[in-house]
Amino acid sequence: MRERAVLVLEDGTVYHGYAFGHRGKSVGEVVFNTAQTGYQEILTDPSYNGQIVVMTYPHQGNYGVNVFDMESNRPWVRGFVAREFSRYAAGPRAQQSLEEFLQDTGVVGLEGIDTRALVRKIREGGVLKGVIAHASHFGSPGYRFTPEDLSALREEARRWTDIDGRDMTPEVSTPLPYQFPTFKGSRRVVVMDFGIKHAQMRYMAELGFELIVVPGKTSPAQIMALEPHGLFVSNGPGDPSMPRYAHETLWKLMGLLPTFGICLGHQLLGLAAGGRTFKLKFGHRGANHPVKNLLTGKIEITSQNHGYAVDPDSLKDFKPTHINLNDGTLEGMAHLRYPVFSVQYHPEACPGPHDSLYLFHRFLEEVDAFNGLTGLPVEKQRVGSLGV
Repeated sequence: MRERAVLVLEDGTVYHGYAFGHRGKSVGEVVFNTAQTGYQEILTDPSYNGQIVVMTYPHQGNYGVNVFDMESNRPWVRGFVAREFSRYAAGPRAQQSLEEFLQDTGVVGLEGIDTRALVRKIREGGVLKGVIAHASHFGSPGYRFTPEDLSALREEARRWTDIDGRDMTPEVSTPLPYQFPTFKGSRRVVVMDFGIKHAQMRYMAELGFELIVVPGKTSPAQIMALEPHGLFVSNGPGDPSMPRYAHETLWKLMGLLPTFGICLGHQLLGLAAGGRTFKLKFGHRGANHPVKNLLTGKIEITSQNHGYAVDPDSLKDFKPTHINLNDGTLEGMAHLRYPVFSVQYHPEACPGPHDSLYLFHRFLEEVDAFNGLTGLPVEKQRVGSLGV
């Protein structure tokens, strides 16, 4: 007998399905992702901290899980929802099934619901808080949820602290500085970790950067004491307006170092320069978002995961460089005077297309030009994939 499970939203909407993964209960902000593959990278992306992720593609888990596709040391999602999960891992790289992975790491899952109806509700009304609950949490796998149970779960979702207005980066940032494993390079870059994905560091290391990763609360003086040639500002979860310490740090460093920001890093740079951010109705999450590069006129298909955006009208010192072709929101910007630029999406993909990998090489060029390092050798392992 399949174990019953429910997803109860804060507005009282109930979706009945079946339990998957770790047995229990979990509450979070319910969002959706349109990627067809890459569920392991999504699960382990720290930017999903506090969120229950609904996959629009109906089948998940087909190719299993392996240690090489981890984007951090563990999953960060609060829950995982799909129309149907595979119990078997058919991929040649698989080391365990998706269900085994979720069970081992404590992620509560739900399957068998109408994900199309749920996604339409989120698209039309905006993101909502919700609770996934398994029958065994109430006593046994055969337990039938009562109206009183569903009412209590709705109240739990309603009371859960909203992501809006929360600084969630300390939960995912490294507690101590460390050097990312790589060959010692000639270009030292300090990485401000607000919830970084491993792929971002891998691409930079393969280009010859020596990466020193520091907590997001590291001061400007501590960063400059490391004598870096550049600064990288990572992605991360939560409301970008809340880590005000980061705004101050980036404002003080503006113009002192070539700087590249991704996702939350993009938003923090905008706020540091006096700009504003706003919360999107249902966010951008998927591997198929079209973005126009205003400098070249080219269209890039991008991987995205964010619930906030920078208001371009609030920026005085940055010019727009990329826009989203679905809703016209700002996807990239560059400082008018300093070698500082950022993008809202994820050029490292993982999962997703590699249309935007050239941005890492642009960062390399900015670092070299600023520090007079032109002519130093560049690692060639994957430079061909960067489009240079």
